[in-house]
Amino acid sequence: MSQEIPAAVQRALDAIDALDNDAFVAAFAADGYVNDWGREFRGHDRIRFWSDNELIGKRATFTGTQVTVPGNPLTVRTQVGGDGFNGPSHFTFEIQNDELASMTITA
Repeated sequence: MSQEIPAAVQRALDAIDALDNDAFVAAFAADGYVNDWGREFRGHDRIRFWSDNELIGKRATFTGTQVTVPGNPLTVRTQVGGDGFNGPSHFTFEIQNDELASMTITA
């Protein structure tokens, strides 16, 4: 992983690698959200629900992760595997105060 990935994003990516839903949720601000192809999940409880059913609960894996748009927001492209969606995706992270304000998933 590149040094250009901010700590807040790296914590979320590390949590996904470790299948650690508590650490994944903790990477977000209290009012942060996940936008999964237009479906929005705001706040820790809703993010946990989404992750239990769509990400960590599906044993998602990310491989070949690369920064495609540096800065804030930052976009990474990765190959998603696991027991749910499998295929390439872009994840755009917005950071505020060293926490994730949002994570948006697109093709």
